[in-house]
Amino acid sequence: MSFQPESAFALLGADFADAVDPAGFPEPKLRWWNDRWAQTVGLGDLTQAEKRTHFAGFAPLQGYPHRPLSMRYHGHQFRHYNPQIGDGRGFLFAQFRDPAGRLLDFGTKGSGQTPWSRTGDGRLTLKGAVREILAAEMLEALGVYTSKAFCVFETGDQLHRHDEPSPARGAVLTRLQHSHVRFGTFQRHAYEQAEDRLNVLLDHVADAYYPGISPLTGAEKSRAFLDTVTGASARLAAQWMAAGFVHGVLNTDNLNVTGESFDYGPWRFLPTYKPGFTAAYFDETGLYAYARQPEAVFWALQQLAVSLLPIGEQDALVDVLNTFPERYTAEMTRAWCRRLGVVEQPESEAMVRAFIAFLHASQLPFEAAIFDHFCGDLSRIADAPRDYSGAEYDAFRQLFSAHAPDRPERLAYAYFERPDPVHMTIDVMEAAWAPVHEKDDWTALNTLFSEIAQARSGYDLGRDRLGFLPEETD
Repeated sequence: MSFQPESAFALLGADFADAVDPAGFPEPKLRWWNDRWAQTVGLGDLTQAEKRTHFAGFAPLQGYPHRPLSMRYHGHQFRHYNPQIGDGRGFLFAQFRDPAGRLLDFGTKGSGQTPWSRTGDGRLTLKGAVREILAAEMLEALGVYTSKAFCVFETGDQLHRHDEPSPARGAVLTRLQHSHVRFGTFQRHAYEQAEDRLNVLLDHVADAYYPGISPLTGAEKSRAFLDTVTGASARLAAQWMAAGFVHGVLNTDNLNVTGESFDYGPWRFLPTYKPGFTAAYFDETGLYAYARQPEAVFWALQQLAVSLLPIGEQDALVDVLNTFPERYTAEMTRAWCRRLGVVEQPESEAMVRAFIAFLHASQLPFEAAIFDHFCGDLSRIADAPRDYSGAEYDAFRQLFSAHAPDRPERLAYAYFERPDPVHMTIDVMEAAWAPVHEKDDWTALNTLFSEIAQARSGYDLGRDRLGFLPEETD
């Protein structure tokens, strides 16, 4: 596989993005390189010097002719509309094709100021970059459709932040994902009453990501687009819930048209099942708490639908939105069956509800309970060092026992010889980061990366060998 550059978003022109220059970094040092994904996209043979040139200096990759682009968008931030935002500390670095011919993006975080930085310095701390790696790696292992942390360079900068001990070490992250076109990208052009640009953007998204709707025109195309994004977003919300993940900032500029999880700031994973658990210290009302994430995604879809009104038909768009609850319920059942390693059947929705009720009542460790029950009655339940009893458990177990294991050969993986699963609660993340902060010792963090990789191999939830789209949506 050779690197296959592709111009798509750049050709939309200056109404959609601003060409920018990356910041200069005094002492770039490679701290993370995703070998698995570098090989997949044709960049596995880069030398150390080439990695630094392209992913710290951001010199154009071979065959890609465009400068970095700071993408333009608006968004609702905690449900308040903000027309002053856009890529403030990142840019679209390059686009290219994967081995299946799908369009992918390299996007950055911490690459310097742009026209949309406002009062920010456009930089990222090293701890922030490490948190991005851990979130993306863990979510991929748990079967969530997520962006990938492609590489991280420590920059040699010293940054000042109010929420980290300062001065903090600087870093720049390159993220790999299918699309950086956000709900807020459509919102911007609707806000500016630019119907022509809305049509151009819709045509681009259809051609790039959903070719099945490309031949459609007018209001029917808008309806089909919203229908597709609604399905993808319902799937994403369900996958977050089954992973016990709390994104933290589900603003409309942090949800994209491919239904892909990305941009990991104040994320958390549940230690135990707590519906009101929040990730961001500034989420004082719990707007984006764990159990409110489906609601937040649905609300964001409604804002996307509003932005399509200039080129759509209201009743048709509303009809699409009304499908979200049913689609989300179906995706929840599917996501939980995959996490529990059992074959979905008509009683699966009831089984999932019973399992959630048990998790809530027992307050057993969230990830451990899933780990112990993986692959149904062939799993390690009997040998697990946890107490599985009580009325809620009995109700779940009766339904669960009727489910056939899915690919039980996975239980032979070394991962299932562990007494406990790898998990990514805040104490685990902080314990791995502390030696890096205190003495630049990466041993614990690298061990954690290896454990996550073992979990990814054990659960083997990425049916699509390219690791992006679940099998059922290919």
